[in-house]
Amino acid sequence: MRTRSLLKYSLGGLVGAAVPALIITGTAFADDTDPLAAVEDLGHQTNLLWVVIGAVLVIFMQAGFAMVETGFTQKKNAAHVMSTNFAIFGLGFVGFLFIGFPLAFAAFDGSAYFGAGGAPMNSEPLIGSGNWGFLYWGYDHLGSAATPALLAFFLYMVAFMDTTATIPTGSMAERWKWKSFVIWGLFCGAIYYPLFAAWTWGGGWLGKTWDTMSLGAGYVDFAGSGVVHATGGVAALAGALVLGPRKGKYGADGKPRAIPGHNIPMAIAGCFILLFGWFGFNAASTFAATDIQFATVAANTAIAAAVGATAAIFWVTWRTGKPDPGMMVNGMLAGLVGITAPCAFVDPWAAAVIGLLAAIIVIEFAWWLDRRGVDDPVGAVAVHGIGGTFGVIALGLFANGRYGSGWNGSSVEGVKGLFYGSGGAGQLGAQLVGVAVLWTVILGVAFAFFKIQDKVTKGGIRLPEDIEVEGADLPEMGVLAYTD
Repeated sequence: MRTRSLLKYSLGGLVGAAVPALIITGTAFADDTDPLAAVEDLGHQTNLLWVVIGAVLVIFMQAGFAMVETGFTQKKNAAHVMSTNFAIFGLGFVGFLFIGFPLAFAAFDGSAYFGAGGAPMNSEPLIGSGNWGFLYWGYDHLGSAATPALLAFFLYMVAFMDTTATIPTGSMAERWKWKSFVIWGLFCGAIYYPLFAAWTWGGGWLGKTWDTMSLGAGYVDFAGSGVVHATGGVAALAGALVLGPRKGKYGADGKPRAIPGHNIPMAIAGCFILLFGWFGFNAASTFAATDIQFATVAANTAIAAAVGATAAIFWVTWRTGKPDPGMMVNGMLAGLVGITAPCAFVDPWAAAVIGLLAAIIVIEFAWWLDRRGVDDPVGAVAVHGIGGTFGVIALGLFANGRYGSGWNGSSVEGVKGLFYGSGGAGQLGAQLVGVAVLWTVILGVAFAFFKIQDKVTKGGIRLPEDIEVEGADLPEMGVLAYTD
């Protein structure tokens, strides 16, 4: 998604290659007496509005995450859990604003579209060479060189980063020290999220495996099943492993015990907010309202969500005898996470299949993790880590080859998966390389961060036992969520 060739297509819409230069400068609009120029100007303005509206919808998803996680956890920790979801927006944002954005997108050659002030400060990687770039630094987005389009791009990207940052707040809920959480928020925005984003959307080596490894169009991820969700999901697993399970979660025999959430209606309402915001997450990733593929993206997103929720109802009822509202929520979220990477590239029937499979895989993996001693109060590892991984692989299987010409600067005529003939195996290979990096390098970075933080923090990053038993609201936050 985040490549020079695509941005030229997206921000320019369908009215010509000259459009991006006009939209970026904001001052080069042609004479209004020229009908074509007037249409182009309207296209510029509409496309920028589309990106900003999409960013706002994604930011609003933070309310959904807060409600889902708070509802799924205990009453005594409600203010603490809600506050982590609130604070992560600012913490991650600040880290990304000053460090993360230039790291993530410095290799993205926007010189022809963002204007001279938005060109990379270093065209060559700081670490690596050519299409094997691993670390870059660039983009002056804070000074007078910042253009409206560059800032719109930043706003959209920072919203995505905050989604990654908030995912571990679910898996680590009810036993994570506030001060340790604050450091995570800054680290995620500044360093953790930008690494994988740079290697994929930022023009780095994974996006260039079409050249270096002859793999399809390189790693492709339309709206972030891997870049956003799996990146957050592996961090959620790392954090849960370092913290260990909550008190009382496992009996003397090692079998898991249920610790019910205190407000399931709140969690369900939060899920609907996430569904609403997800249309900004996926559809606005066209970067242009003039790229009418956004309608396909939106429909596929809704299909996968609906089928995922429905599959969860029947699957859990078959397995346990009851539908389980919590698993209904995770089934819908699984469908949404799973469709996020392939949403622009697959037929509607495939979106339904992806939603169905994602829900079943996520539910079964959540139970499997629970039995293996990994305490994840909200199912974040399964939904985002496993659901996101499945979405990345699903693209390599179901992409139909009718969209995505020139993706990542490649020569492909369209992104094509394994089930669609010649070239599909290469695309699946590129996706699997990305998955391997996520579950080794990125997971390793997250685990090392939490492990080192736990060692150097006095008393570790976990709450003291008495506070965990009493509840974190008053000792950590100074207030109770519910005064009764």
